[in-house]
Amino acid sequence: MNRSPLRRAALPAALLLSLSLAACSGANESATPAPGGSSAAETLSGELSGAGASTQTAAQTAWAAGFGATNPDVQVNYNPAGSSAGREQFLSGATDFGGSDAVLDDEELTQGQERCTGGNAMDLPVYISPIAIVYNLEGVDDLQLSAPTLANIFLGKITTWNDPAIVADNPQAQLPAGPITPVHRSDGSGTTENFTDYLFDVAPDVWTAEPDSDWPLQTGESAQGTSGIIQAVTGAAGSIGYADLSQAGDLSKASIKVGDAYVAPSAEGAAALVDASPEAEGRPEGDIAIELDHKTTAAGAYPLALVSYALVCSAYEDAAQGALVKAYLEYVVSEEGQQAAAKSAGSAPISATLRTQITESLNRIGA
Repeated sequence: MNRSPLRRAALPAALLLSLSLAACSGANESATPAPGGSSAAETLSGELSGAGASTQTAAQTAWAAGFGATNPDVQVNYNPAGSSAGREQFLSGATDFGGSDAVLDDEELTQGQERCTGGNAMDLPVYISPIAIVYNLEGVDDLQLSAPTLANIFLGKITTWNDPAIVADNPQAQLPAGPITPVHRSDGSGTTENFTDYLFDVAPDVWTAEPDSDWPLQTGESAQGTSGIIQAVTGAAGSIGYADLSQAGDLSKASIKVGDAYVAPSAEGAAALVDASPEAEGRPEGDIAIELDHKTTAAGAYPLALVSYALVCSAYEDAAQGALVKAYLEYVVSEEGQQAAAKSAGSAPISATLRTQITESLNRIGA
């Protein structure tokens, strides 16, 4: 079966994040040029609106602040309403750019041709983060899990921590006999789809449900949003869940089996996974959709990660607005922008190779 990269994603309740960065500055004040920045001879001004993946919230805050430092007359507003809402609002023309943990599907790409005034919509991977398996189990700090074991836990077939399958993954651990409480998202979520996509790819004989942004089973307990998962696992001994590593806090994180080794979640491991993964075929010009290779055995790669995308047009009806989008995204993918996101959100900076590809796509805007 040929599956395109994750097609659906989260739609949590919208919470407007207004990043108002317009600042008073003298008419003759010059700014130091920077990635996506401007000089006295090329002053950017106006307002940019975006909406979408809540996973990008902290990163978008950092990006808007950094961009605003050299472009004080530009205001960037990002509404973390969820990936589905981000795609819908971008395709309807309600926003200048979108954020999504899943790429546009074929139907949405067709809509993008109309929205983008003769051009096409492009998915650009701007945010990479590992998905951590978080757990609350006293006395067990270095839990190791293979994909089949993990799948059976969330299927509800492995119900106690001293089950033989978990013991086999953790021969040195002192595992208690207590019950396991798996916790999944109650809302549609790109994190859920990435997690179920991983299980579907790596443990297909165990996990047979198609990847989906909505939890596909009537098992375990549910919680609203990433914060709900973290709160539920923190508050219940013996529980286990999945969440963006940047929000996992002090909870214990399991290492996932890759080949013959177990790899802990890290930004570097997620970046290694992306670099080891191919691009999806049959996409429009300028579109960069990553087909995550969850089965990779590349050194240091962590197999369970999330790639979140910026959605932009190759052509905007308002050329000046297109120039603003281009300048902002140039900052987002710059080394400075990626380091700002890494510091703020714990994400993995994109590679130099991927940065070059995205820059080539951005150069299509207004060309």
